Formats: sequence, structure tokens, C-alpha cells
Amino acid sequence: MGRRRDLPEPPAEKTCASCGRRIEWRRAWADDWDEVRYCSAACRSRKVREVDRRLEHEILDLLGQRAATATICPSEAARAVGGDDWRELMEPARRAARRLVAAGEVVITQRGAEVDPSTVRGPIRIRRVRP
Repeated sequence: MGRRRDLPEPPAEKTCASCGRRIEWRRAWADDWDEVRYCSAACRSRKVREVDRRLEHEILDLLGQRAATATICPSEAARAVGGDDWRELMEPARRAARRLVAAGEVVITQRGAEVDPSTVRGPIRIRRVRP
């Protein structure tokens, strides 16, 4: 079955302001695509909190203290910000890393190779963008 000719082409790729994942274009958003900032109702209600900004800052600080090619685990940032309650900050730390990827400041790797932050599953590492 062919594609209908009256459907508009999907616009440029966007990332969610809350979770940092790629926002999948929907025809319902065609008229207000420029105003879309969140990928879901959950992200829209969560937004970016102060702890999320602290995690972003901590990721960049930890990377700044290491060699240019060094990586960190999101748990290091979660432990620095959350103390004994660091485990509940693991997903927020991963979201912070994805937002930093969208900003072009870091890359996410898995087994040494760069991966798509929107689709990666399992353990990840974070490193600075190589020049």
C-alpha cells in the first residue's frame, strides 16, 4: 500500500526537553510541531527539576576531572547527588545524560561504541564529545 500524497513530510528531528529521547512526529502535531517540547504526558508533568539540573552539572564535573577519553557511569553522578538514596536517581541520571547528548556536550557509549540514546537498553557509559 502506497503512502498517501496529502500527508506532510515529517519535520526535523526533535528531542524531549524532559527525558532527552527523540520525539516521534505525529500527524496530530502537524499544526503545532514548533510548540511540541515533550514526548509524552508523563514527561510533560515531570518536566526538568532542580535535581535533574544538579545531575547534569555533576556529570559534566565528573567528566571534567578525568582524561578527555575517560567515561563515567550514570551511577557516579547519582551517588554524588543522592548520597545513600542514589538508586532512585539512576533513571534521572540517564535522562540527564540524554539531555546532554541532545545539547551536544556528551555521548553515550555501550561496550566502547557510541549508541543512540533514545533506544539504548542496559548498562551505559558517558564521555565527552571528541573534537
